[in-house]
Amino acid sequence: MTLMCSRPLPVSISSPVGPPALLPLYFQWYIFYFVIQRKKWVDLAWMITFYVRIFLTYVPLLGLKGFLVLGLFFMVRFLESNWFVWVTQMNHIPMHIDHDRNKDWVSTQLQATCNVHKSAFNDWFSGHLNFQIEHHLFPMMPRHNYHKVAPLVRSLCAKHGIKYQSKPLLSAFADIVHSLKESGQLWLDAYLHQ
Repeated sequence: MTLMCSRPLPVSISSPVGPPALLPLYFQWYIFYFVIQRKKWVDLAWMITFYVRIFLTYVPLLGLKGFLVLGLFFMVRFLESNWFVWVTQMNHIPMHIDHDRNKDWVSTQLQATCNVHKSAFNDWFSGHLNFQIEHHLFPMMPRHNYHKVAPLVRSLCAKHGIKYQSKPLLSAFADIVHSLKESGQLWLDAYLHQ
């Protein structure tokens, strides 16, 4: 799919280096800009003390290499944010919800989310959030117990004719990409037909 824009994207964003640079450069700057614009001075003070503490901790220990710790920090934040998006969205984005159909609460929770099959890897990778249905039904329950109530929830759904969805991890990832492609196509069509 080719986007037809009235102007080309800046080189830094359209190049392979651009997206990874967005987190440390643009988003970190924007967080500070947002806090200053909203005059959240206490938040700004805490944010500044965080970076001061990093420098005071690592520069004396590592010398100038201590500045590399900040780069490591940004890299970890970049990797963690990507992981977090995949883990949380694999259970939500693919679900087709257009508006409230005045269903009961349990049915609505099961319509809004799905599970990813249980396995040692899936449990570890998602932090037990592969049991998203149970997470929605029992948000205060410790995540490592979701697999214990999943059979009970599944039998309750079967008893009342409510669809209980669970899929393999790679299918969940493919569903994210497919959903994003659909959304992107809708936005592109709206953009081209203004």
